[in-house]
Amino acid sequence: MAAPEREDTPRAILSRVFGFPDFRGLQEEAVEAVMAGRDCLVLMPTGGGKSICYQVPALARPGTGLVISPLIALMDDQVAALRQVGVNAGALHSELEPDDAARVRADLAAGRLDILYVSPERLLSPGTLDRLSRLTISVIAIDEAHCISAWGHEFRPEYRALASLPEHFPGVPRIALTATADPRTQSDILDALAMPDALVLRASFHRPNLDIAVRPKTSELRQVLEVLGRHAGEAAIVYCGSRNKTERVARSLAERDWPALPFHAGLSPIEKRAALARFRSGEPVVIVATVAFGMGIDRPDVRTVVHLDMPSSPEAYYQQIGRAGRDGEKSETVLLYGGDDIARARHWLEQSAAPEAQKRIMSGRLEAMITLTETTGCRTQALLGCFGETLATACGHCDNCRNPVASFDGTVEAQKVLSTIYRIGQKFGAVHVASILRGKVNEMGARYSHDRLSVFGIGQDRPEQFWRGVIRQLIARGAIRVTGDYNALALNEPVARPILRGEEKVLLRDDPVEELKTTRGARSGSAGRAATARPAVSLPPEAEGPFAALRAWRLGEAREQEIPPYVIFHDAVLHDIAIERPATLDELGRIKGVGASKLDRYGDAVLQVLAEAG
Repeated sequence: MAAPEREDTPRAILSRVFGFPDFRGLQEEAVEAVMAGRDCLVLMPTGGGKSICYQVPALARPGTGLVISPLIALMDDQVAALRQVGVNAGALHSELEPDDAARVRADLAAGRLDILYVSPERLLSPGTLDRLSRLTISVIAIDEAHCISAWGHEFRPEYRALASLPEHFPGVPRIALTATADPRTQSDILDALAMPDALVLRASFHRPNLDIAVRPKTSELRQVLEVLGRHAGEAAIVYCGSRNKTERVARSLAERDWPALPFHAGLSPIEKRAALARFRSGEPVVIVATVAFGMGIDRPDVRTVVHLDMPSSPEAYYQQIGRAGRDGEKSETVLLYGGDDIARARHWLEQSAAPEAQKRIMSGRLEAMITLTETTGCRTQALLGCFGETLATACGHCDNCRNPVASFDGTVEAQKVLSTIYRIGQKFGAVHVASILRGKVNEMGARYSHDRLSVFGIGQDRPEQFWRGVIRQLIARGAIRVTGDYNALALNEPVARPILRGEEKVLLRDDPVEELKTTRGARSGSAGRAATARPAVSLPPEAEGPFAALRAWRLGEAREQEIPPYVIFHDAVLHDIAIERPATLDELGRIKGVGASKLDRYGDAVLQVLAEAG
């Protein structure tokens, strides 16, 4: 049975349901296109408000909105948030309890469901597709649409079958949305979904609230502790390149009293659900994860994201750092990398079974990521350039903008490194090469008489970290290859030969030698740092008490309902309430983010909390 035609306009729904006085950015243009029955591709950064672009039309057009989403955590968060604003939303996925699934199906069949979230696998199963095709569908949203592209960094083959949707739902407008797609991926999304005439709306990918920093690895654990120490009592994500490493790093952090949890695809469903539950609960936990912990992480107050291994592409990197600062508050992202990371990534790509055409694309993206790590210019400009966007002026909030890095003519230093690698037989790693350059005798050098070579000690005027940096940059340049199980350094002759002959000048980053400081994050015995999450928003002194009281009330409500606290009210909303101190329901209802349903459900309790806070 078709749902009755809704008379509400999109703007009225935005105000009444979601509590926002106006659309922002490209939201209104996207909503108008869908309302007119037009297909649309929306490219908008994480935290830019993509969900409004399809949720409002789903409520304003007759029928049930259908949202295709790749991750269960994402669906559950969206459903919980919609139910909080009075929207009858549901999801169908493999982890749903049978009674809940039956309830969703009953509401769907009776036309009572406003919005249904479903995975592509579940949607394309014969039973689900047949059932939905007999209903009135208001809009079809394809979230995380980059998953449909074979060129995307998170390609999911099942997404390709979504091109058949117009056959089953003729005349229903489709809106594809993503926060990570370069121009090639954008074109492939349109082709794969058979949407040649879709309106393409591109917002800027610039996230001014994200501080972006990239640093060479020196002492990995101490470096990550230094970053976390700046965000004690706040949520953080640490990305690692392997499952074993997530376990090892999480264990090391836990031994130093950090509330760290590993997360990777090899964990049991129970372990993954437990980690997600703690993360979504609002606890100031540190999730140490592989890229399995990426899309669908909707928590708005993650204050830092640290990479301990280099991502495979700028798209993957942007998607992962996008987990930070979704609430618009200042957040820090740090990527640690070394020459081994670069060499390993290139090796894995060479060994890949992907078709040659795809390997060439993947190689181009990897090299763009390597260039991003070594650039001496504005990193934000370089990152946005990977998405076809030009930032006219330097961002001012990346590490290179805050502390400009000089470059120097490193031709002689590069020749010294390459000569040393050649003379010791291209069979030893970076540590040994640096030792030979610095004139340090060790057991290995003595065994092979490396202390008698002409290159022994020719770099003794420089510290080890300097020579490790030169080696790293020559690996990035492609002049050095890393081979074998022991990461031996070898020359890539076509690139190395012109440097050795003096036919090619080598400009190198003048990386500062870091003095690693012991911070509060590097000391054990600091259990108090994780006791309570700290708000990122700044408040006048008179609002601090009410804000803390509101957050404590929200946490209690969330635990009672078994939902994440941020789906009740974001910190930004509580911030405004604490400052405005509304005394009546009418005054509370005028605060942005307080819609009719939330006002009815929580209004009296919020006013009481404010009254008791004094």
